[in-house]
Amino acid sequence: MAEPDFKEPEFNATGVRIERSLRSLTRAGQVKIKDGRLALLTSYGREIDSAPVDSVRADRPWFASRDRARARVNGTRYVLTLSPGEGGAEESGTSAVQRFLEAVRSARDGGTRG
Repeated sequence: MAEPDFKEPEFNATGVRIERSLRSLTRAGQVKIKDGRLALLTSYGREIDSAPVDSVRADRPWFASRDRARARVNGTRYVLTLSPGEGGAEESGTSAVQRFLEAVRSARDGGTRG
């Protein structure tokens, strides 16, 4: 069965700091999971990297702050800081990380549905 194009993304976070090899690529980027693909975007909407969710590995490093997640996209390691900008509580960043990890997990598990 075909699904309509207006379906909401499975995960969408804005204001995300995206780093690669200790280098900040953007401080206000976007992480989006839609139609079985994960995309990392700059604040201007330009694609940094994307891959099918099936090939993405994501976890939360034990040594990092709670608002950070690690993602390996096309063999490249990224650190994502998913915390709210000004005045946000730490729990907000933690829950965003948990939602991201769960979205990757569920998109990988549900990727064969169609």
